Amino acid sequence: MRLLFTALAALSLPPTALAAPCGGDFAGFLSELADEATTAGLPDDSVKEFFTGARQDPAVLKADRNQGVFRKTFLDFSQSLISKSRLQNGLAAAQKHAVTFDRANAEFGVSRGILLAFWAFETDFGQVQGDFNTRNALLTLAHDCRRPDLFQPQVLAAIELTAAGGMDPATTTGAWAGEIGMVQMLPRDILGLGQDGDGDGVVNLKTSPADALLSGAALLQHHGWRASEPWLQEVTLPDDLDWSLTGLDTLRPASDWAAMGVTPRNGPLPDLPASVLLPQGRKGPAFLAYPNFRVLFEWNKSFVYVTTAAYFATRLEGAPPYAAGNPDPALSGDQMQTLQEKLAALGHDVGKIDGILGAATRAAVQKEQARLGLPADAWPTEELLNGL
Repeated sequence: MRLLFTALAALSLPPTALAAPCGGDFAGFLSELADEATTAGLPDDSVKEFFTGARQDPAVLKADRNQGVFRKTFLDFSQSLISKSRLQNGLAAAQKHAVTFDRANAEFGVSRGILLAFWAFETDFGQVQGDFNTRNALLTLAHDCRRPDLFQPQVLAAIELTAAGGMDPATTTGAWAGEIGMVQMLPRDILGLGQDGDGDGVVNLKTSPADALLSGAALLQHHGWRASEPWLQEVTLPDDLDWSLTGLDTLRPASDWAAMGVTPRNGPLPDLPASVLLPQGRKGPAFLAYPNFRVLFEWNKSFVYVTTAAYFATRLEGAPPYAAGNPDPALSGDQMQTLQEKLAALGHDVGKIDGILGAATRAAVQKEQARLGLPADAWPTEELLNGL
């Protein structure tokens, strides 16, 4: 993929969502989408090129519906993603691309650990970037009625990339959800935030580590990354901590947590607001999550993914392995779905009832634990399920 910035200067799509109806006849949907792209001011020849040969990809829908990996607990998920070899490869990449990481920190305030972690998890340092046709993936998801507001504007952006010479609709490949390159960015982000890190006059996120890493840093800065601040720090908690204060909904100065007996396992506590994060409850690993941690959800919405990436980033910057503890057993997928149904029936917004313990489900669990007189650490147990 070659994206010419000189071409992009002449093209600027309005930040409006498309209105093509989702579902229904796919050919008719493509025709309406093409008309809207032309109305938006995109060149006729680029629109024609983009839609020629377009098809629906059932494998994309299957991948979208089958994200069971996020049902894993934090310990299981992190241990499956963070291997000794991946840690070693990350440290080697940090040395090999030290100049680029220094630039990312100087220009965007983003520390190398975070960029390395996402580079590792998204594409294994560029080795596995996905073989889905990007155009077909975006059109399939734009047509699907689950998230059309997200993906229909991405189609416009992909047509703009085509017009700029930055994408070949027939051959450009990437992830099933339409992301492209080493750090997996969607077309609108590439258009607005892509960086020519190696100075060759083009942005190439598929083969240029410098372009990909600086583009990723620009994306994080765009979403509010605060320069020179940490994102996650492992801590040890006192046994008598008020567990109802834990979770991302409670933000207090780190000094307040210290006064309650929260102590860092590595390094001093910074003078920043923080939340106590318990991925598997009070008996498992414990962290202080700082403001930058929340920015990571702009990269990926999965709680377990973001927490694992943030933790891996600290490891890459010298933090010790976490103290795993001995958490209470996790609920099965069926039990978790039943729990979500019960929580929803009680009036809690748990998002999609999918058996995945996300942030909304955690918040609801904590409220019900407090109501039932259980330790309100947001980790669902059979005792809670039975109590409901």
